[in-house]
Amino acid sequence: MTQKELTIVALRYKALFLDINREDINLQSQPTAHSLAFVSQLARWGYCVTEELLHALYASTPDQLNEITRTINIALGVNLNWTPLVRDWQTPVDVNEIDYLVAWFANLAPKKQCSGNITLPCGHVIPLNTFPIERYNGCPLCGTPFSTSDFVTEGQGSKLSELRLFTPDDMRSRLLYLLNSSTPLDVTQAASLRTLLLHYPIPPKAKVTMKETMTIVIQALVEKGHWDEAEKYVKTPTDILRYLWYEKTGFLQIIEPKTLIQQHYKLNQRPWLDNDNARKKKKAIKEELKLHYSRTTSRHIAQWLNNLGMDPADAAENMNPKRGMWVRMIHALRLGEYSRHQGYEQLAELLDIFYKQDYPVWQGKVDTARRLNDAEAMLDLLKQRPGLFARCLFSTMLRFGPNVVLEAFNQVTDRLPGRLLISLANNAELYFDLDQYRIAHPITGGTWSFGSHPLLTNYTPKQREEMVQAIEQLYGQSMFRRFKKAGTQNKTIYIDSQLDSIPISIGDRTTTIQDTSCALAGTRFPIEGDNVRLFLQWGEGLHAQHLDMDLSCMISYNNNKIVECAYFNLSVYGAQHSGDIQYIPEMVGTAEYIDLDLSKLERSNAQYVAFTCNAFTAGNLNPNMKVGWMNSAKPIKVDERTGVAYDPSCVQHIVRISENNLHNGLVFGVLDVKKREIIWMEMPFFGFTILNASHNRIEAMLNRLERKMSIGTLLKIKAEAQGLILTNTPEQADETYTYQWATDPAEVSQLLEF
Repeated sequence: MTQKELTIVALRYKALFLDINREDINLQSQPTAHSLAFVSQLARWGYCVTEELLHALYASTPDQLNEITRTINIALGVNLNWTPLVRDWQTPVDVNEIDYLVAWFANLAPKKQCSGNITLPCGHVIPLNTFPIERYNGCPLCGTPFSTSDFVTEGQGSKLSELRLFTPDDMRSRLLYLLNSSTPLDVTQAASLRTLLLHYPIPPKAKVTMKETMTIVIQALVEKGHWDEAEKYVKTPTDILRYLWYEKTGFLQIIEPKTLIQQHYKLNQRPWLDNDNARKKKKAIKEELKLHYSRTTSRHIAQWLNNLGMDPADAAENMNPKRGMWVRMIHALRLGEYSRHQGYEQLAELLDIFYKQDYPVWQGKVDTARRLNDAEAMLDLLKQRPGLFARCLFSTMLRFGPNVVLEAFNQVTDRLPGRLLISLANNAELYFDLDQYRIAHPITGGTWSFGSHPLLTNYTPKQREEMVQAIEQLYGQSMFRRFKKAGTQNKTIYIDSQLDSIPISIGDRTTTIQDTSCALAGTRFPIEGDNVRLFLQWGEGLHAQHLDMDLSCMISYNNNKIVECAYFNLSVYGAQHSGDIQYIPEMVGTAEYIDLDLSKLERSNAQYVAFTCNAFTAGNLNPNMKVGWMNSAKPIKVDERTGVAYDPSCVQHIVRISENNLHNGLVFGVLDVKKREIIWMEMPFFGFTILNASHNRIEAMLNRLERKMSIGTLLKIKAEAQGLILTNTPEQADETYTYQWATDPAEVSQLLEF
């Protein structure tokens, strides 16, 4: 298992893991038959290798290479079923509404086999001269597949991605980067961190500052039985609650039970059906969320709370925002019983203050000052907690005026983490624009859009513009001071021009895992040819059942016209769907595709195409669902016999849906037709078809990504502050920042380590 898990982590960084020291690699070694066969297979999957990795592979055993091959197969989905509903699906099937109506009446009639009619294995009757059943791999009426395939097409890609070598030292380095990240880890990074913590000890240089990262560390240490070591990372009662809830639900954010229950009920509702299933699901979730803890766990949690080192009143205030959850936790963990034991005096005092509510609440004081319109009192309170000041800066500026608020905020900017300052700079222009939608991604999933703040109308356009400029100036000056203070011995710097279009990923919640790459939200992928092929694969490892997931796209035109290509509209100008599958076969899953013809889309004045996937079946998106797109300068073939159209060598981006997703719709990319590039984005929404995806929210998300601070801009501030000279090539520079470097969010976050 070690090789498999670490290979997956390395693959996310465009590398292969081998348990070898670089000093032991013989760069004069000769190839072996099994290593050449392995490299040849990598080429068919769209990969090449560096010289260092090549010689390391020469020294590998056949068993090691076979294990790596099996792992890559899993990551790419090579061994899954990629058969669509329609064979040769690029040519539309000649059927219409009349054919469906005739078939419907034929299946309502008494079961008499008429001459020429076909009865399918699912029991449906296909009347003569309706559906060309020879074109189908399953039932055109109920979407049940009757055949599967165990192959994919290979080697059609026009570019090879280079894989490098990862050794145990590289893995330990990745672990340190992830632990030290000053931005919240996305789902992919969190998965990598959990794997690395299982195999390597925590480095002595690790400085864990992010709460979510700290929770993963605590969980890993507890899993190994190292409760005392885990206690070192517990600073507040909220840290304990976050860990306990993460163990219970798998969520790194503290989502209250009532919210989770309501969310699952919402996902399982269908307006045209009896919602008894939704009620059963709601009841089941309630049962799952009931708290039960062993004596061992209870004793250690009691010790953690007793040894916090916080003033009991401060600790009780820290518990106040989640008071209801804490009451349940205290009872389930038997903390009242432990508080009566000798040596637990601090715990006893904490519980006494908590239950009597004999503690001040800072947020209450802030709310009172806001309600009384007392600017001086409110700003004095906000300066005590700079992070919370940053989160309410814009609304406070509108309420009390920008000058007095920014003067107070400027006194605490250097105490704020860089990520918060960048977040302010990213959102200022949109927030102070009366005509723009604001969007939010709550921790419960979905994407919500909001109109402008009502107090904006109290200010003139010039005043609003001055507010934006003041915030951007404040951010730029603070980051300049930080980079200058950090200093460097280097003289030159290389900044890849592609970094000017990659936004710094801050505040983007994700529910997808990238097993073969690490693209930041907003990354733009250039299109090589005239065709893009979307794909969706789901149902891996599940028994045959009704499980209907849908692949769709929304084509937006310059005249505000919207056209959907989906299960209800398989053929539109510039897009062709492979057919709607509603049932999955045994264990191997099933697939849907959409081909996009960029030449046709350009001729029809299409502006952009949004890619979506949905769960039509009640519930959330199927875990382990794979979605993405293929692109190649050469045409990508479709197998004539089966319709299989998946080629891993042509995959430009692929993601896997994680288990902890609380939505049933996802926009996973947008094709800019004119620029011929695809913007990777992740915008969850609620709804069982593409018709529930909001055009306005997609545009708001694109605007947000467009206006975010880019990695290139931040690096130019660094160069100016540290007096670095820009070079044209990486070979000339002391510091090098390439596109490959930017694909690792943990590396990028090092720029914000202040």
